[in-house]
Amino acid sequence: MTQPKTTQVTTQAKISEPKISERKHATSEGGFDVPRHVAIIMDGNGRWAAARGLPRVEGHRRGVEALRKTVRAASDLGIAVLTIFSFSSENWSRPQSEIRDLLSLLRRFIRNDLADLHKSNVRVRIIGERDGLSPDIRGLLEEAEGLTRNNDGLTLVVAFNYGARQEIARAARRLAVEVAEGRLSAEAITPELIARHLDAPDIPDPDVIIRTSGEQRLSNFLLWQSAYSELVFVPLNWPDFDRAALEGAIAEFRRRERRFGGLIAQTGS
Repeated sequence: MTQPKTTQVTTQAKISEPKISERKHATSEGGFDVPRHVAIIMDGNGRWAAARGLPRVEGHRRGVEALRKTVRAASDLGIAVLTIFSFSSENWSRPQSEIRDLLSLLRRFIRNDLADLHKSNVRVRIIGERDGLSPDIRGLLEEAEGLTRNNDGLTLVVAFNYGARQEIARAARRLAVEVAEGRLSAEAITPELIARHLDAPDIPDPDVIIRTSGEQRLSNFLLWQSAYSELVFVPLNWPDFDRAALEGAIAEFRRRERRFGGLIAQTGS
């Protein structure tokens, strides 16, 4: 399997994607407000398996089942964007046997579930570094995006071979090229301009980031986009996450007061 490698700087920011459609996500089936964008760090597959005396791959398999349930629940609840941290750029340091298992599950998920996602009007987006991935994995990612490109239901953003610091560095390199070529002055670089050079600039920042397994850190996930996100840490391991857990995390989000640096509080919704 080909390992990720250093990539050439591209001079064109990814700003041509159409904007996320305005879904009717203001109120869920149960009558409560839901956030527009929910991001999830799916953690605890290995611990779930170890607690049951099972191999780690079984935890990952059950994690895929939890993902299916969560995608359905997010769509039913009216969430516009669901971002999942599926494979980080640091995960390549894991044992090769586990990496093979994880990539095998990714292949199986796309081949078995892509048709259902498309039928459910889900649009799949991929963020992360693709250069250096094996051709079949890269082809599957491109197939998932291409098939669902015109869907306007839930947007499922899959962070694959993703690291937030690496994403910010890619944006900085793109801007540096524009400055070096005289197309942009250094003084013109603003936070908004940096954001336009990230992997998916048309996707709104997450309102809430959920991490399972009880761990309380972001682990290099959406560091730029999470500046004002609410963080909810759930004690369940990822294979046990379901619609009730998602609704519970959203309820916690709604209890927060969001000021965005100001004095006037805004509710979580």
